[in-house]
This record gives sequence, structure tokens and C-alpha cells, in this order.
Amino acid sequence: MFDTNQFPKAKKYWYNGQFYDWNNALIHPMTHGLHYGTSVFEGIRAYPTAKGPAIFRLNEHIDRFLYSAQVAKMTVPWSREEIINAIKEVVKVNQLSSAYIRPLLFYAYGNLGLVPKFCPVHLVIGAWEWGAYLGDRAHEGVTVYILPQRRLHWSQLDMAAKLGGMYIQSTICGLEARLKGADEAVFLNLEGRIAEGPGENIFIVKDGILITNDRHESILEGITRSSLLNIASDLGLKTSIAPISKEQFLQADEAFFCGTAVEIVAITRVIDASEDESSPKKYVIASGQAGPITLKLKEAYHKIVRGENPAYEKWLTYL
Repeated sequence: MFDTNQFPKAKKYWYNGQFYDWNNALIHPMTHGLHYGTSVFEGIRAYPTAKGPAIFRLNEHIDRFLYSAQVAKMTVPWSREEIINAIKEVVKVNQLSSAYIRPLLFYAYGNLGLVPKFCPVHLVIGAWEWGAYLGDRAHEGVTVYILPQRRLHWSQLDMAAKLGGMYIQSTICGLEARLKGADEAVFLNLEGRIAEGPGENIFIVKDGILITNDRHESILEGITRSSLLNIASDLGLKTSIAPISKEQFLQADEAFFCGTAVEIVAITRVIDASEDESSPKKYVIASGQAGPITLKLKEAYHKIVRGENPAYEKWLTYL
């Protein structure tokens, strides 16, 4: 039996065209993706609305999912429409009104050479009810740990793809940040500028301008990030896409994470170990509380994903 404490309300998952009970495990231990991280994935959320559950920006997520598969040299046996329909069915079968949805394509059992010559590509989709990614602290702002390790560089791998193996760096460094007393990590890039969190993009606010960076700063340009740039523009906020130095980050009027899992969470305190891991420096971002622009965007975003703003209906896929 598998404990579902971390997967609330998960009853069934979809695997290669069929539904299986959550406790029914089917993947062989010599599966290629398990050993080498040869997989691609998405994190997608569904929210409760007055019209029933709605999946946020499902089409954009699946477009990126298939792009990631292309980067991983996968031949995907399912069409875009088949994957979308399977995701909808997973949410329905599990009777979820609020859900975190995880589709995963991976090289399955076949051979264990580095090149998966004899490994078919399999697809699994799970969904469960998942609250705030960074826990209760997310409501009051979080402390981040600026790592001594630098983010993988955009010239080394295609940062627009969500490749399973790439995330071992996120896992290791996320654990390191927590061991150092922080809630989450922040990576600098090889140039020494702010990159991103282990699974989040970063925005700062300075003099009323909302600033984020782009893929040439070694980030995944997230779907929540692009949504917030659109929302901010519609709210009349000034935006800028530009590199963010560490000094700009530390001296910002506001700073926050964004992403599908984390949604929008203020960054209020910093432990900087990027220059001297043995003697990190501590900082407070502005007042040490979530700022007005962060809160304004958070409120607008929450209304949109819950179907309370008809101007953004195009972003919702109702079930």
C-alpha cells in the first residue's frame, strides 16, 4: 500500500491509455527514466469555479510538454488532443474540484545504455489536491538562500524544456536551502546575476516597475510568469524584462516567486551564501512584508484562475 498523505484525494492514475488504482504500481525498476532522468513533465493546476473545475492554461502547458519531448528526442505515441482529454479524465475520475496535475513522459523499460535505443516512450498522468507549495509561511513571505552553486546555463541545455534529469540540481539545492534555515533557494547564473528558484521564476519591483528576467539569464520562462506580465500590463503596471543583479534583488522594493506550484509568494528575507558559504550575510527585502504590487497581482491572479474575471476566460479549460 502507498501512503497518500502527500497526495490527498488521489484514487486513480492514467498510464498508457488505462486507469489504475493509485496502489497498483506498474513500472519496472530497470526503467530507463528512473536511472537517468530521461523524462519530461508538466505541473498544471485546476481550480474550483462557479462552473465547476477549470484547468489553468492547459493548452500552453501541453504545448510546452510536447516541446520538451521534442528536445528529449522522444517519439510521442499520443496526439496533443489525446493528452488533453486524458488530463481532463484524470481530474474527473478522481472527483477533484481543485487539483495539481502531473503528466510525465519517460523512456520506459528496454535497455539501460545511456542512449535509450530499445525503450518505448510511456505516458503517466496523476492528479491530487495540493495546497500551498511553500506551506503556511507562504502567506507571510519566505526566506530564501542564495546558493554558492550556479544555475545550469542556457547555452548548455534548452531551458525552455522541463527535462526530468535537469531537476536533480533543484532537488539538491532546495534541500541545501532548507538545511540552512531558509524556505527556498535562489540560483545565480554563471554571470553572477539572479536566475530563478529551483522551480520558480522571480520578479522584483523597483520604483513602481515590475521587473523579471528572460531565458538568456538561465531560466525557464514559466507560464505563470508570462501570465503575470499580461495581467500587470492590463492593470496598468509598468513592466520590464531585463537582467537582475544581486544588488538589485537585495535592494528591491518588493520581490516574489511565481510558478504553477508556488503561485505567487513574497520573498521577504535573504541569506546570501553566494560569495562566502561559511559566513553568509542576511538581508531583509524592504519592509520585510509582502508589498502592494505583489498583493495586487496575487489577488488578480486568484480571481482569474477561479473564473471570476471574464476577460481571461480563454485561459480556462472547464470540465
